[in-house]
Amino acid sequence: MSETEAVVNLKPDIEDLVPSEASARHSAGDPANASSFPKVLRRRLENFFSDRHISPKADRSMWGKIALGLAVLAGSWIALYVFNPDSWKFVAVYLLGGLAQTFLMLNIAHDSNHNAISPLPSVNKALNYVFDLCGINSYMWRILHHRGHHSCINLHGEDDALTGRRIFRFTPHEPRAPWQRFQHIYALFFYALFSLDYVFLRDFECFFFPSHGYLKRTKHPVREYAILFAGKGFYFTYMLILPVLLLGKSLLLVALAFVLTHIIVGLTVSLVFQTTHTVDSTYFPSSRSDFDNGVYHIFATTADYATSNPLVAWLVGGLNHHIVHHLCPFVCHTHYGSLTRIVKQTAEEYGVPYRQNPTMTRAIVHHLILLKRLGSEA
Repeated sequence: MSETEAVVNLKPDIEDLVPSEASARHSAGDPANASSFPKVLRRRLENFFSDRHISPKADRSMWGKIALGLAVLAGSWIALYVFNPDSWKFVAVYLLGGLAQTFLMLNIAHDSNHNAISPLPSVNKALNYVFDLCGINSYMWRILHHRGHHSCINLHGEDDALTGRRIFRFTPHEPRAPWQRFQHIYALFFYALFSLDYVFLRDFECFFFPSHGYLKRTKHPVREYAILFAGKGFYFTYMLILPVLLLGKSLLLVALAFVLTHIIVGLTVSLVFQTTHTVDSTYFPSSRSDFDNGVYHIFATTADYATSNPLVAWLVGGLNHHIVHHLCPFVCHTHYGSLTRIVKQTAEEYGVPYRQNPTMTRAIVHHLILLKRLGSEA
């Protein structure tokens, strides 16, 4: 079976925590026969690669992005130790490393998490450790992202992305708290803390105090516990301890640079993802039975933004082409632009609503509109 036969994951295997690409190939067949639109869409997306004799995995531009991201991250830290800049210059170079981390997570770690970079699992696995390099456990993120999101988009009680911790109400099926009437006002503040929460709390909570049923039922390998602590230790060492011990920087200065870095990472990653599902035009199903086909579920719960802006796509790892991402999770994001044009055309032909915002700014506005509405309505 060719790589292109796995382009569209029409029905994720929700029994597995992380569906393999082979399982996606197997499960994509039957649902496509239930409706002409999914069947035609799948064939057109697959034909894009087979007709051009190209791989759905990483192309030259993707490998260039990988090299650039890693070079900037390494270069920023080499510059810190070679030149030992003072005060604000130290913070500036430190923040450059933070920008590189953001770029790597969105562009490299996310794709490798979906085995979208290489047909070789070992290559994807190695690149997936970029998450650990950035302080986030790659194993747990993989579970939460696949089982806790891709298999249950916008589904209350299952989609991890809708977990608001009582601070936010992201779905109309969640009980409303009085303070959430202000959630559209305080949202950006808490989004800025997103990566700090992940680094210091969330990973440990998911390992040792899980709230999701599928995490409670999972027996994690001992090796993953070791990687959790080793990864956190390595991250805190090079981000916090070494600049103080080897460069003689004050703990206050390093802590300032560290927090500013995470504000950038947290705001960026939160807004890139939140604007694709939690906007005022998307649907929030009450159960899996709301749709008899996974393709319609994706179209109803997902919105694209800025798809005509190649710079946005380059910076955010193609995640603005989010419908294609959910249809083709095993395809490298550098192909998304072409695939989105196929999706738009096919959806228009079959009268299937295609949700999009023309710019990322408009997507953010519509996300905040949804938060305001959910915070006000019972």
